Amino acid sequence: MKPFRMNKHNKLVFPSSIFVELDFSIIVDLNQLKAIIKRDFEVKAPTGTEIAERADAGEYATRYDLLRDLGLHLFWANRFALAMYEKRPTRWRDVPRSRNDVFVPLLQPRENREAKSASVLNAYGKLSAKWDQPAEDDLFGILFDCFSNKLYRASELPPIKATIAEALTTAEARTTVLGDFNPDHRHYSVDEILDVTEEQPELEALRRWAMVLHNQHPWDRSRARLKSFAEMHDDDVVVLFYPKNRHVLDFINRVKSGISSVMQAPAPTPAVEPIRPLPPMVVGSAVKVQPKIESLAIRKGEVICSNIDVVRNSPPTWSPMGAEEIAEKTGIERRRYTAQPLENIALEAARAAMAHAGRGPEEIGALLFCTCTSERLIPSTATWLSGQLGIMQTHCSADIVAACAGFPYGIAEAIRQLQEVERPVLLVLAEKFSDKIGNARPSRMIFGDGAAAMVIAPSDGARDVEVVQTYASGPFSQVNSIIWPNHDFDNDITVYGPEVKALVKRYLNQMIGELTELKGLKGDGKLINDIDVIVPHQANKNMIIDIAVPQGIAAEDIYFNITEVGNASAASIPIALADAVYEGAVSKRSLVFAPGFGAGAVGGYVVLSLEPSMVAPELVTNLAMGPKSTAAHSSLNDIKEAFHG
Repeated sequence: MKPFRMNKHNKLVFPSSIFVELDFSIIVDLNQLKAIIKRDFEVKAPTGTEIAERADAGEYATRYDLLRDLGLHLFWANRFALAMYEKRPTRWRDVPRSRNDVFVPLLQPRENREAKSASVLNAYGKLSAKWDQPAEDDLFGILFDCFSNKLYRASELPPIKATIAEALTTAEARTTVLGDFNPDHRHYSVDEILDVTEEQPELEALRRWAMVLHNQHPWDRSRARLKSFAEMHDDDVVVLFYPKNRHVLDFINRVKSGISSVMQAPAPTPAVEPIRPLPPMVVGSAVKVQPKIESLAIRKGEVICSNIDVVRNSPPTWSPMGAEEIAEKTGIERRRYTAQPLENIALEAARAAMAHAGRGPEEIGALLFCTCTSERLIPSTATWLSGQLGIMQTHCSADIVAACAGFPYGIAEAIRQLQEVERPVLLVLAEKFSDKIGNARPSRMIFGDGAAAMVIAPSDGARDVEVVQTYASGPFSQVNSIIWPNHDFDNDITVYGPEVKALVKRYLNQMIGELTELKGLKGDGKLINDIDVIVPHQANKNMIIDIAVPQGIAAEDIYFNITEVGNASAASIPIALADAVYEGAVSKRSLVFAPGFGAGAVGGYVVLSLEPSMVAPELVTNLAMGPKSTAAHSSLNDIKEAFHG
């Protein structure tokens, strides 16, 4: 897990975006490592020669543009050290000669170092600052010191370094020797790096880059030189490389021994259409016990992560993108995170829903929990919630993993449970993505945290759910369009945009076709004409509009809250339903079409009647005081004041 933290300036920071910590327990061979290193360090990084050529040709528009290239280059030049090793300066007389867990880099001298440095220095002096000249000049001092004093050819660095014994038998092998090494040379602490603050978010990210890169060589770099082992003296200080942890050393030993544990998945069978489409469940005629929605309660994350926060935490793997560009691309300006465990926010929402419905634990016949981000397997979160809520026994307490289609899946199963238990069913939906996002920007831009809960009971009159439909599967590429954990991305959640867009388009076309064929609730019309408002899964505002409008759906008929909360997957639709009531988009009993689609090529929709009285007052959480309800919807500024005031 990769949690966020609040620094001393009360700013949101993501340690995983700056400190390279690959999980070598899941990297199976050298080819996989090289692919990861290439993606994260090499693709966007210019070589030193390219930087010098751009500088001489006048291709840099501002000082920041040059600074960014220097940072990208230096991350690439230190790629294997950052990912795999800790550096320890040691006097040659104290270097162990026979250990197989101590390594030393064998380096080739860098060509034209002085000329490249002169080109960069000359170009920088002619450029104007982009935002803040003193800050940019200070950053240049740090980065240029690293760049101009880099002694080795970075293109020839191997991931596996030599042991001392191997180095001593390698002809003309050279490594770094430090002159007058000072163990108290400036070194930035973790807190200093995370507590950085700059008015310009791009400069704040670059400041962290510069500090991490400085820490790779915390000595007087101008006095370092390359020296052969044959010339080494006892008092020479060399830089030894130690594996960061046991998993790195195990990986090195596997590579050296030629052992590979690569297991290829069987080739998938090409997807074929079903013999006939499965029809949606028309609730009025399909079941005996009709469902009534007694309550809906939501619990958003208590920490606001703005697009500026995302930019402030940019790792070197990202292309430049400002806060406004993120909003234009996704429709998201802020997303909500929680510092609480997933099950805690689920429990808060469940208690609020039961209280609003006036139901006690003895009345609940089943508890369903929909999520795709739970870390709890035994006991399941559903059974854990049942115990926390004081429910002695249910007919069924079970987790449902249907990702962004959790809402239609949960409603469908709740209706099936009603037929057996004829008692209220508690449906809880919650996600926590904030600690499962590493350096994949699509995930960081899109996902948020949140929870919702509903009490669905047997109706003694009108029903509140008209139609339910669920889908799953499709082409292999769509089934794997969103992956967590993804070994190729250090176990972080990963989104493959084109494949997601393809499955959304496929399902939305199918949904509209079914609604067009279903009989309406008023006379002989079509059900689609009875819909008052569309509340979709909040995946990506622009993507949904682009797909929905050609289907004849007007953009103004679609309700979005994604701008403020991001994508909370299974909890996305119920949070949006509640927000639609809070904001007055639904002010009376209204027929809602709620489609969802996502990871695993799952999909589905619910056509339900939403009445404002169903929705409980929003839970607003003050970290010091715990959750409380508000009589009216609070603005984001009010909420922020509650958290941080």
